[in-house]
Amino acid sequence: IGAWAWGDSLFWGYNPKEDDELEKVFAYVAARKDGFVDTAELYGLGRSESLVGDFTKRHGRVTVATKFAALPWRTDRQSVVKACRASLARLGESSVDLYQIHFPGAWANEAYWDGIGDCYDQGLIKSVGVSNYGSDALRAVSASLGARRIPLTSNQIQYSLLYPFANSNGLKRTCDELGVQVLAYSPLGLGLLSGKYSAERLPSGPRKTLAENFFAQDAAADLLDAVAKVQAKHKASPTQVAINWCRGHGAVPIPGCRTLAQTEQNYASLSWSCDKDDMARLDAAAARLKPLVASAGFPEKDAFTGLRMFD
Repeated sequence: IGAWAWGDSLFWGYNPKEDDELEKVFAYVAARKDGFVDTAELYGLGRSESLVGDFTKRHGRVTVATKFAALPWRTDRQSVVKACRASLARLGESSVDLYQIHFPGAWANEAYWDGIGDCYDQGLIKSVGVSNYGSDALRAVSASLGARRIPLTSNQIQYSLLYPFANSNGLKRTCDELGVQVLAYSPLGLGLLSGKYSAERLPSGPRKTLAENFFAQDAAADLLDAVAKVQAKHKASPTQVAINWCRGHGAVPIPGCRTLAQTEQNYASLSWSCDKDDMARLDAAAARLKPLVASAGFPEKDAFTGLRMFD
């Protein structure tokens, strides 16, 4: 599951009063052999990691992934090691299962690759990943780490029926060619595929504009109709259809979970899978969508090397 909302008041409106419910979510995940929680130092400025650390003490370990923020004032390899140690302190761990570079930097990307390799060599992390990397950057970091015999495990990208563009821009194919697992964040389209929202009933906060841009498209109605048909066929929820579309493309979806009910429903997706007809129907509908924003906000190129970082 994804823990972006755990501590994030700006985008998700987090309130500490939610902590009891979040602990129930963690306890449910920890009781499973395949429990996985994805967090980051930026989520709630460390609050998400601290919650995961606190809950771990009471409910046992899960597989944990966290992320290094490629902030512009971080310009050397040691900044990655320092940030990793700070994350480990909040998590209450001596090592973390997966450490990821959260997003491309405007510069110093090669230093970040050196630094995350140092974390691996020092035993601070068990596996290395990146997030929001495009094809060219993915090949470059894979080669850099490969020279040190360090495997690149994953690329965490926005990937959903609302954001299927890795299928058309070649990024998913690049990941597959390199043996890099796609971790799909926001597989529910920031909640817009949950069935809770419509053109008349929009989410609040920053998601409102995204929702308006989605429901204003004619293709939105076609996509929701395709989801509804697959949902009825499998007697499932729309969130389960969205999750299983990701699984059908070989990605590991990490939906955000803030309540126990959401968590149970999301895990129930594992009880069935989309068949070829389902995937074809959903792919065709998703392909007609236009991006909900003009830019994702990540640096597209490294200012110093010119390497294309984001697709």
